[in-house]
Amino acid sequence: MTTLLRSADTLTRDALAVLQPGFTGTDAPDWLLRRLGEGLTSVGLFGRNVHTPEQLAALSARLRAETDGLLIAIDEEGGDVTRLEVRGGSSFPGNLALGAVDDTGLTRAVARELGRRLADCGITLNWAPSADVNSNPGNPVIGVRSFGSDPHLVARHTAAYIQGMQAAGVAACTKHFPGHGDTAVDSHYDLPRIDAGPDTLHARELVPFKAAVAAGTKAVMSAHILVPALDGDLPATLSPAALHGLLRAPVAAGGLGFDGLIVTDAVEMRAIAATYGIERGSVLAIAAGADAICVGGGLADEATVLRLRDALVRAVRSGALTEERLAEAAGRVRALARWTRETGRSSARAHGGAGDPDVGLRAARRALRVTAAEGAYEPLRTPAYVAAFTPVANIAVGDETPWGVAAELQRLLPGTDTGSFGPADAEEAGASAMLAKVLEAAADRRIVAVVRDLHRHPWMADALTALVAARPDTVVVEMGVPQAPPVGALHIATHGAARVCGLAAAEVITGG
Repeated sequence: MTTLLRSADTLTRDALAVLQPGFTGTDAPDWLLRRLGEGLTSVGLFGRNVHTPEQLAALSARLRAETDGLLIAIDEEGGDVTRLEVRGGSSFPGNLALGAVDDTGLTRAVARELGRRLADCGITLNWAPSADVNSNPGNPVIGVRSFGSDPHLVARHTAAYIQGMQAAGVAACTKHFPGHGDTAVDSHYDLPRIDAGPDTLHARELVPFKAAVAAGTKAVMSAHILVPALDGDLPATLSPAALHGLLRAPVAAGGLGFDGLIVTDAVEMRAIAATYGIERGSVLAIAAGADAICVGGGLADEATVLRLRDALVRAVRSGALTEERLAEAAGRVRALARWTRETGRSSARAHGGAGDPDVGLRAARRALRVTAAEGAYEPLRTPAYVAAFTPVANIAVGDETPWGVAAELQRLLPGTDTGSFGPADAEEAGASAMLAKVLEAAADRRIVAVVRDLHRHPWMADALTALVAARPDTVVVEMGVPQAPPVGALHIATHGAARVCGLAAAEVITGG
């Protein structure tokens, strides 16, 4: 009887160990602390859990007080996707800006400083970098989160980012395997499909992931995408062919030879939840070769943790999942927790409190691409009017993080005002009425038009064309992927919408 109880307890602990759940609030809830004592080995943090660095460090310490062998994860890409600075905007430009500069030493330095700040807050696993090759300009979810459209550029910067992050003692989690760049669908809402053949996959999508494995990435995150060249039925997250047969397989057998932690993208995303359900999806993912289930961006309660724990236990008892596979997955989670504990301590001793707080702004300045119309551009010296043409934010970025140049211009040129215009304004009032609103609000002030992924939004392109025709002295700031031709008296491509990208652009606009 004792043996059976011990076996049941071990199974339950292993089921909890493979979960990476989230929670609400800036303090650890009692239910989470209890589950840590029962075997939970990872916790995922989101913007809702972050108020200040000091609060985050205290929260991490409280969680770790329950079990020192704990992975505390966060989705901190820098740039548009920030959790540390969710309410103020990131101090670091994102991947596209770093790719535009194409200085791997700079990328490494940015990632190291970002990793140092994460480590100071007690974070040990970062669900970054994105190693996706942004080969589809219409991609609605990757865009500036990618280093670029050249697989080899993406590969070298992915490797540099991993090296910098892990030098700070924070494990990198390279995503979204096998590559989310050639999609026109956001997997938060539906199941994307990539129809590239095996040769294209190996020459494009897989190049950065091979570099990531060679650079020693401690974790890889799977994507909820269907790739028929790998598996015609199951998305990569649930596919043994993608995870065990490609990512895990030895290089000699045509695989990537990765032996670290495989983490799923969030299982509550509709690409999984709407088709398989989170319980079945989690079981299939572990059976396919994943080691950890990310959940908690949308479902962040104890009931979700218990549902997934019990689903895994039932799957083992029914034979749908082998006990050995679950134990192997739990073992990888615990092994990475040990690595972060040991490496984090040695990294802290090696680097002390030294950092490079200005590296993000230096990188943002270098990433700018400035195009001036014929004739000398006169920097703004008086208050301006900022017209922000604002698309609907994707879920990964969120809509609570501010972006644009208005705040920085208001600081540099007091009296500057701003107005925000979205697709609903264009649909309800029409382009001409929206333009009239902009011109009326601006009066005789110079206009700074801020756009984001102009090439993906016809309403935005029409509005900007009409505005520049009416006011040729308009300054245009593109803060997304700069696919559209430059227009305006001055055109600035920032390659991202982080706070520092807005600051760097404002400096150029004012001649600072």
